[in-house]
Amino acid sequence: MIVKRILIFVPLGFTLLLLQSFFWAPTYDRQATSNPERLVKFINGSSGDAQILNPILSADTASSEINDLVFEGLLDLDDQLDYRARLASSWKQYEEAYLYVSEARLAELTGGEASPRDWREIFRRWLPGMDRWHDAILSISLQAPSVEEGSFDHVLSDAPASDENKAETVAYELRRPARFKFVLKEINQDFFIPIQKKLGEAYFDQFPYERHVLPKDTAQAPILATRYEELLPLVEHNPVIEFTLRKGVLFHDGHEFDSGDVLFTFQALMDPKSISPRRSDYEPVKSAEVMGPHKIRFVYKRLFSPAVNSWFMGILPEHLLNAAALAEEAKEVGKDPAEFSIRDSRLNRQPIGTGPFLFGEWKSDQFVRLLRNENHWEGAPEYKEYVMRIIPDPLTQEMEFYSGAVDDYSVLPHQVARLKHDPQYQNFSSLRGFYSYIGYNVRNPLFESAEIRKALGMAIDMQAIIEYVLYGEGERVSGPYPKISDWYDPSVDPLPYDLEGALAIFEREGWKRNAEGYLEKDGKIFEFNLITNNGNPIRKNILAIAQNSWKKIGVKCNTQLFEWAVFLKDFVNSLKFDAVVLGWSMGLDPDLYQLWHSSQTEPGQLNFVGYKNPEADRLIERIRKEYDKDKQIVMTHELHRMIARDQPYTFLYTAKSTRLLDKKIVIVNRDEAGGESYQKIYPTKDGRINYYFSKWRKLEQAPQFIPQG
Repeated sequence: MIVKRILIFVPLGFTLLLLQSFFWAPTYDRQATSNPERLVKFINGSSGDAQILNPILSADTASSEINDLVFEGLLDLDDQLDYRARLASSWKQYEEAYLYVSEARLAELTGGEASPRDWREIFRRWLPGMDRWHDAILSISLQAPSVEEGSFDHVLSDAPASDENKAETVAYELRRPARFKFVLKEINQDFFIPIQKKLGEAYFDQFPYERHVLPKDTAQAPILATRYEELLPLVEHNPVIEFTLRKGVLFHDGHEFDSGDVLFTFQALMDPKSISPRRSDYEPVKSAEVMGPHKIRFVYKRLFSPAVNSWFMGILPEHLLNAAALAEEAKEVGKDPAEFSIRDSRLNRQPIGTGPFLFGEWKSDQFVRLLRNENHWEGAPEYKEYVMRIIPDPLTQEMEFYSGAVDDYSVLPHQVARLKHDPQYQNFSSLRGFYSYIGYNVRNPLFESAEIRKALGMAIDMQAIIEYVLYGEGERVSGPYPKISDWYDPSVDPLPYDLEGALAIFEREGWKRNAEGYLEKDGKIFEFNLITNNGNPIRKNILAIAQNSWKKIGVKCNTQLFEWAVFLKDFVNSLKFDAVVLGWSMGLDPDLYQLWHSSQTEPGQLNFVGYKNPEADRLIERIRKEYDKDKQIVMTHELHRMIARDQPYTFLYTAKSTRLLDKKIVIVNRDEAGGESYQKIYPTKDGRINYYFSKWRKLEQAPQFIPQG
């Protein structure tokens, strides 16, 4: 009897348990059932763990996502991509420019007057009819001559490669002549042109350097002569950025933020022991000067228009990472203070910044948890917690999202296409700064002709790639700038898909189809290898599409896939390739020096296709020295047209950034009386949807937004 009852009631109980699980277990629609805290916790599914939680040291995406919430920079970009103040309440840029003068020219300029009272008026008489030029000058002063000593190491060209002492020290005395200091309202790379015309080319070509740069050892005079223009530049542009800092900002430990923290962050970036991947952005700084607890001034040693963007960098707490703090920490862990650097600090795993979230917990390969900063200067975020869960498998990420266990993950285009009409989700598809391309090694005789490169591009059906590989989540591009930026020239059309036109170009270049249908010239067929990295299904598909497209016009293309490390080391960085499928994730700065300047074509550099064009070099150099955005736009459009004409790349497409979110997540806006209103999340001009993340909140029910007409 007992056994019979067990056989009857145990299955019944199990059935009731399953029914309870069905009705009470939280599903996507009922994530907060019996767990209201889920509504104030945002969970992001990440394929990889963070590496180092220090903004000046990190280079991976996962670390950057956390650092952007814990740390803040002096500036960043608003939703329209204009600069906005963050830890800096305001800033200004101007220029200090210098011109060395000879005594004869000075006497000519002043009419023999020894101590003029008004240098501005003297220059106005000396350079008449240039009212706009004169009005741009805030002040002119004459600095007295000075004497200083210095030295540099000179590498001996004939020393054996194995000789560790192959450099000699060259000591010198620098007798600086008097020089004019011009303080300008704005930074102007062409400021000295009128003066140079007035002085004449002979003034600069025949300047008596040997009277002002003197070797301690006369035998080293020839070596010193090679450095004259570097040691005594006759004209010098010194752009200046002054930041006024926000008062009352606190680090997460309660310590007040000030200019000392900004200076320390800069010094830490430049410290060789830090090995910061961002050091090159700050190398142009000549000097940094604290002008008070909430003011700091940076003087640059040359024109460098990307300078202001570098101050998006998160600011570190000087009181926790300075030399004394690091020495104390080194003693605590039993390490040599002399060898202990910022890279060894515990704060790289327990960061302290000024951002909207403060560090909570980090379990490697599991999660990073952040907590709401109740004392944030801009107000506390809506979410109490931010959690980055480490979920390497894409399918698991997707399943966790569907169940409501994560709020966000790296959704793929085909997933957005499948779910964009699902009423549970809001979807986002925005252009970002990425573009994909086929790059040709122009050192290869096959690709020397820009017309041939153009023909190869015309033979590829780009629209088919966008439609069938990207599920429509992409757009054609025609040049080297992000399509969302002002630098991109929309008047330049992408190459047309034209097989007959492509074949006609090959025929004009002397290529004819042979009996097998391949293009042949001088007994050689047009054959090359197209390669890319393994693990990227989109690039793998592009290989197949390009290969098939080129076969239609008689081009023989062989394709290969390599592991990423091998692909870079053995092929791209060593320049041992014919053509590659790759992509660039671009920032919004117009400087393309590393990608396209002819000086960047050596092994390991980024102009690995070997593109060289003196006119492009001239434009690139002027763009990175120009601070006027309107002038930059004119020059970047010209550069865009030039590179589109030369076709060192076949520019394929810009992929859209695709995102899915629960429709219950909204932007919360508060009025002065404390009332709330809800706004649908929207992307910024460059496709970011996290711009207002501090205002995001998940509601119990999705609100009904009235469509805007």
